Parts: sequence; C-alpha cells; structure tokens
Amino acid sequence: MAAHAPFTSRNLTLSEMKREGVANTEPSSGGIGFCMTIRCDIDVRFFPPPSELEGCFSTFYRATFTMPPGQRVRDYLQPEWGNIRFFWGDAPDAQVVGGSRVSRARFTATGPSSLPTEFYLGTTRMWGVGLFPLGWAKFMLTPAAELANALVDGDDHPAYAHFEELSANLFDGEPDDEREYRRIIDYFLELNRPHPDHDRIMGVHAALVDPAVDSVSELARRAGLSQRTLERLCHRAFGFSPKRLLRRQRFMRSLTAFMLAKDRNWSEAIDPHYHDQAHFVRDFRAFMTMSPREYAALEHPILNAFMQERARIWGSPAQTLDKPER
Repeated sequence: MAAHAPFTSRNLTLSEMKREGVANTEPSSGGIGFCMTIRCDIDVRFFPPPSELEGCFSTFYRATFTMPPGQRVRDYLQPEWGNIRFFWGDAPDAQVVGGSRVSRARFTATGPSSLPTEFYLGTTRMWGVGLFPLGWAKFMLTPAAELANALVDGDDHPAYAHFEELSANLFDGEPDDEREYRRIIDYFLELNRPHPDHDRIMGVHAALVDPAVDSVSELARRAGLSQRTLERLCHRAFGFSPKRLLRRQRFMRSLTAFMLAKDRNWSEAIDPHYHDQAHFVRDFRAFMTMSPREYAALEHPILNAFMQERARIWGSPAQTLDKPER
C-alpha cells in the first residue's frame, strides 16, 4: 500500500442528536416512501485529502446511521458540488426534488446540484467523497453541466464506470476506517494526472467562495479570465453558469447561517447581498423548491448533526462554502 502523510480525524458519537424524526404518513412528492417517527444514532469521522490531491476534494467522511429495525429517517441534502457515496447496509431511496431518483443503490453519484435531494435512509455504513470542481475536471470524463442536478446509480451509469472496482471492493471484510480510507485515497492517486486548467479552476473557485465577490464581472476579474472563457470553464468543471453559481453561494451562506443559529431567525441569517427579504424568498424557492417557512418546519435529524459537527471540526458547515485550499 502506498504511504501517505498523516491524516487527522475525530470520532463523533452524536448521542445528543438522538431525536424524533418527522411524523408523516403521506408519501413524499416523488413517492419514494414513508417517513416514520424514529430515533437516529449517527457516528461520523472526517478525513482530509492528502497533499497530492489538495483542491480536488472537500472532505472524505465515514458515517454510520443506526435506526430501530426496519425503520428509516428522512432528510434533505442541500445544493452541493458533485459527490459519490458508497453504502453497506440499508442503502437509501433518494430523489433530486422534481428530478432523477435511485433506490437502494450501493453506489450513488450526483453531479453539482442547485436543487435539494430528498432521501430516506435506514441503518447503514457509508463513505462520502465530495468532488470540488478541480476534482470533477480531473476524475470525471463528462462535463459537469451534463450531470448537473443528476442523481444516478453509479454502478449502472457510464460516467462513473471507472469507479466500478472501488464500489465493489471498498467494504471488503470487517469495517475498518483506516483501511477503507486508504483504499479510496489509493484509488484516486492512481487516477491522478495534471490538468491543463488546474490554475484557472482553482482561481475561479477561490473567487467564488469569497463573499465579497457578487457579480460575474468581478468573478471574471478576480480569476483573470474573460467572461466568455469563464462561462466555458464553469460549464465544464462547475456545472452551472457563473451567475447561477454566485446565486447559489449567496443562498448557501444564508441557509447555513440559519441552520447553525440557535434562535433560527431568518432575518438575521439573510446574506447582505440580498436586496430585501422578498429577493431571498425567491431564491429560496428556486433552490429548495419550498418556502423558508416550510423548510424551517421540517426536522433535519441528519443534516443538523452533519452541519454542526462539520463546522466545528472542519471549519465550514457545507461543502459549497469550503475553500479549495486549506
């Protein structure tokens, strides 16, 4: 096995996050399943990429979810960069709201998203890998825009065929975090090659996560690109137009501020780049397909745990807000 620089992680048993799920006897909008009142124990560890892969990944994480036998929990993923996730156990039913869906796949893959993903999850062990735009450009053979807002079974989709061996062998033997982590890292190191747009992608990404950048012209200026070149680069590596990416950043800053605030006050969480509350509400509906009030009324037993602990351990509550270089 290849040698790696030491990595840091922390075991997080979130017993304080044992809580009631959503009580609901109606099927979801996509008819995926039913959400039952349950208790969910979550255990998660975050792992950094090695230096050779800096800028390619947000984080690697291993999570286990334990529910009462036969029961599942419901939650919503927020808009994010591309992700691949591997499951051992009761794999999820999931659907991009209003779009594609998968059921009980051991390997789920999503392109960059600007919509929420509703999921139902039972007792399972999983690994998640968050692909930054540079990681997408390096390790995916398809432009990001072609798989934007697409959720697929990675074992059946040609865009993810080169991960077949990792999907088949990741959970080989007794659970072992370090062995599984290094198996993932070794896999990506084997695929790792220089990319001609490395510096340009990193420059756009760094400017994009700066809250001071609020226009396409400023994004292009900060990245040192023409607006036409910026559009093409964003299509290939980021999944959306520069304008939509900036809107998503502004929205995610507001949403995460709300999720982390103890008093859950929307007026205090709204990003200062919004003209007024109505402007924010329009963006909220565009990105989450519901109103802020409707979203606040939902329970988020998994997302709350992840965001709070991710912010505490990793310094950022959401993948879209991570800087490309740590």
